[in-house]
Amino acid sequence: MHLLILYGSQTGTAQDVAEQLWRSSKKFGFQGPVLPMDDFPIHKLVEQTLVLFVTATTGDGDEPDNMRNSWKFLLRRSLPSNSLENLQYACLGLGDSSYAKFNYAAKKLNKRLQQLGAKQIIPVGLCDDQHDHGLSAVALPWMNQLWSQLQQSLGVKAINEPENDSSVFKWHCKQINDTKENGLKENHNDVQLLWNYKDAPEKFVLKSNKRSTDPSHFQDVRVLEFATSDSTNWYPGDILQVQPHNSKEQVEDFFSWAQEHKLDFSPDTLVEISSIHDDMPLPKCYSQPLTVKEMATYLWDLSFRPRQRAFELLALNCKDELEKEKLLEFTTSEGLDDLINYINRPRRTILEVLQDFRHSSSKLTLNILVELFTFIQPRSFSIASCKESCELDLLVAVVEYKTKLSIPRLGLCSNWLKNLEPGSEIYGCIKSGTMKLPKNNSTPLIVVGPGTGIAPFRSIIQSIYLNKLENTSSETNLFVFFGCRNSNKDFHFQKDLQKWHAEKYICLYCAFSRDQDNKIYVQHLIEDNANTLKPLIMGKGAYILVSGSSKNMPKSVKEAFTKVVDNDEALIEQLIKTKRYQEETWS
Repeated sequence: MHLLILYGSQTGTAQDVAEQLWRSSKKFGFQGPVLPMDDFPIHKLVEQTLVLFVTATTGDGDEPDNMRNSWKFLLRRSLPSNSLENLQYACLGLGDSSYAKFNYAAKKLNKRLQQLGAKQIIPVGLCDDQHDHGLSAVALPWMNQLWSQLQQSLGVKAINEPENDSSVFKWHCKQINDTKENGLKENHNDVQLLWNYKDAPEKFVLKSNKRSTDPSHFQDVRVLEFATSDSTNWYPGDILQVQPHNSKEQVEDFFSWAQEHKLDFSPDTLVEISSIHDDMPLPKCYSQPLTVKEMATYLWDLSFRPRQRAFELLALNCKDELEKEKLLEFTTSEGLDDLINYINRPRRTILEVLQDFRHSSSKLTLNILVELFTFIQPRSFSIASCKESCELDLLVAVVEYKTKLSIPRLGLCSNWLKNLEPGSEIYGCIKSGTMKLPKNNSTPLIVVGPGTGIAPFRSIIQSIYLNKLENTSSETNLFVFFGCRNSNKDFHFQKDLQKWHAEKYICLYCAFSRDQDNKIYVQHLIEDNANTLKPLIMGKGAYILVSGSSKNMPKSVKEAFTKVVDNDEALIEQLIKTKRYQEETWS
């Protein structure tokens, strides 16, 4: 029986969940591919009878990049309301309830499918990353309900399998030889370009990498300046998507572990990978033979926190009964609490797990490792400069923190960027930002960007400044609210902002939360300046743009603006609906 599984994934998690569904479907005899939505000819959805959708939500309630074209097609008004009357479907959303538009992409997709006549198999599942059990709290019961319902409605039955075949493998690894023996050389640039970039990546050369925060400040924040070619183009508010690499230390740790357990490969072992199943397409990054070192450096995420699938794979060849029992316990619903305590709370990495389960590690094959490791996912950063400046700037907070484990946790991408030396070449893709600017330049703009949230607004202001060298107006139309801890420690782009304020290109309001006994945040300054902001919003059609951490700031800022407009919540909701109030936040 044919089953199509489509996903919209921005960071790879929705793809992992979709592939988990695909593996489970094999146990019931289903055949059919698992694909990004945009890789399936969406106009042929009318020919399908059974489809599962898994979609994450990104940006300000937006759909992921790899389903945007499909979504635009589904929104066509010309589509008849009975277009999908022969389709049965189920939809699973992956979201984070700390964002205002929680699981918005899945909700919109689910509603539109019903409008086109499709019939739900079970209610839409809305996973919440904030739950103690993470996405699994909803995903696992939802999957169990799905297969149970399909067994009842379609009469499908689970296929009995040998114990060691309980997990479906996607890939087959064939060791060709060692590159040293054949004089082959690694071409790192080619490996970087093998990624599944939707658009061709461009090369950027690092000019400078400087710390923006004072050395005594608790957090290292970097300003990275990249040289660009004349053909490189971007607009204020756009983002740069980059593909980080594992650190030299991580790669060395991986091969030390492999050597310790006498695994059958070396860094120079050349591997050819093929797909075992016709309905599982081979990723572009595996389209040519690679050395294990290339995979461990550029493809495999050595820092990821393993999910249940990893423990299923580790248990496959394990001969130690106690260790195997523990591994299999982690793969059950009953073992979720133990798994969360072991993995999520201390942020334990896959390399640390491999060290802990020594009996299983000694039995691992290269084929299992290819299944085990997830791919390094691209990261996106707001561009903090405009095209006219002739360089591309990023403002990057370096992630480093401690857990109960002795080794500090390091953010893969931010630490990779931190350690880049001037002259380094990286590849990346420029993407349109989620924030929409007013078409009329005379429309007032109120921007709120505490911390690194100031990055996209620096690009906007710089563009205005460089394209209009002299401000002939007696009034500014750009109101900037910036916040940080201390005026002398983490005031990002201080010279630029103060210069633009002095020259009346912007009106700058700064909240330095730790410079006085009582903490002052951007929301307090918004309320304090209600008399200035209210006529801009209610009389002059001002746009409000908010950028920064999704934790508490967006909610507090929204409440402050609600007070500015005399507690008119309906007005704020209308501004959000018409894109006059926009948020670009991250967790």
